[in-house]
Amino acid sequence: MATRPAPLSLKGRALRLLSQREHARAELVRKLSPHETSEGELANVLDELQAKGFINETRVVESVVHRRAPKLGAARVRQELLAKGLSPADVAQAVQTLQASEFERAREVWLRKFGEPAADAAGHAKQIRFLVSRGFAPEVVRRVLKA
Repeated sequence: MATRPAPLSLKGRALRLLSQREHARAELVRKLSPHETSEGELANVLDELQAKGFINETRVVESVVHRRAPKLGAARVRQELLAKGLSPADVAQAVQTLQASEFERAREVWLRKFGEPAADAAGHAKQIRFLVSRGFAPEVVRRVLKA
């Protein structure tokens, strides 16, 4: 008969999450708060992990931008960063750097998906909807489809 392993401590759960990918502190609070057994335990664990450098908001921003920017526009990346509970200043700075390359990224996404201009108005509208839903700015979408 196999014995069941002991449940993970709060710190163990946090380290398991952090080993999979970068997490913002707000994300960890949301994911770990149901497992907190005493008041303030989670805050102490997260403070300790942050002091040791395991939780780093800048790395979270860089990770999301690196992972999502090739496929998404600045608006969609901004939305994902804000949903993670990151500071608006860090998010604004990341979005500003993304906007500089938005046309090139939108063109790459369009080329991978479609590769050629639409034959009719319905196809043109479909391409516009696709790029806008990916978070690219409407003026960038117009420039991509004209080029």
